[in-house]
Amino acid sequence: MLVFAASDKGGTGRSVTSANLAYQRALSGDHVAYVDFDFGSPTAAAVFDVPDAMRGTEERGLHSYLEGDVTEPARIDVWRQTEHPLLRARPNQAGRLVLLPGDAGGGEFATDEDALERCVDLLLRLNGEFDLIVVDLSAGRSYAVDMVLAATAHPRMRYVPFRWLVFHRWTRQHVIAASGLVHKENGIIRSGIDRGHDEQTLRDNIRLVRAAVPDPESPLWAQGSPAQAAWMQSCDESLRRLAAEHRIGDSVVLGVVPLEPILQWREQLITEEDVLATQIANKETLEALEEIARRLTDESHWGRP
Repeated sequence: MLVFAASDKGGTGRSVTSANLAYQRALSGDHVAYVDFDFGSPTAAAVFDVPDAMRGTEERGLHSYLEGDVTEPARIDVWRQTEHPLLRARPNQAGRLVLLPGDAGGGEFATDEDALERCVDLLLRLNGEFDLIVVDLSAGRSYAVDMVLAATAHPRMRYVPFRWLVFHRWTRQHVIAASGLVHKENGIIRSGIDRGHDEQTLRDNIRLVRAAVPDPESPLWAQGSPAQAAWMQSCDESLRRLAAEHRIGDSVVLGVVPLEPILQWREQLITEEDVLATQIANKETLEALEEIARRLTDESHWGRP
């Protein structure tokens, strides 16, 4: 299954959250590929603590592959090449976790028919090899988003299941922006229809993920004043109404990731040790990531809301 991670703005937590979802699925035994199609900023390796590709790879990156300069893109075995001590000790039941990095110094580029065919070839090969392929897309209405919409509408891809996760922070600007990316002109649905997708099928396979959401009842905010607590509660209710008005309300939300300092400042994978041993991460955040990862393939969370 293909899972496309999209966002209308940068800074939504799209990459760090989708990397954590890939990690959780690999821990559960799935073979997982993480494809860095964030062409303007291919930094997924930093989340996985892979030192040699923090800003992309110098050789055989995804840019080079799509432009036809190489016949096969580079692959990084995260379990073997990470500097994260816990990830190096790969659990016995864990599946493969492979990163396909972008090119260092790459950027957004317009794609032609040849690049589209190479994209289709790559996604088909990965779908035959891995249980789950997470594709991290450049923010906004990008060439990357356009390319994968065209690829998934390609006749050769008609039997390949796919899903979309649209990430946004819990603010007015981000709610409005995320809604636009899904529903407005040149958004995912309208662009998908233009490329041959069935509208209802596409809608059924799009879900929202709210990231960095403050919980007024969390210990993080326990020291706030009653006035602050009341204001936060009022803001949360207002945002829920706004999201519903913009057709990205609770019924199409796959999950909510709490505001988490370790994700804000370090942008890393969250492990059980971070919660239980060092206690630098919150249990609620890890549980939220585990639940969203499980829901990726739970049919009860997809389809018409």
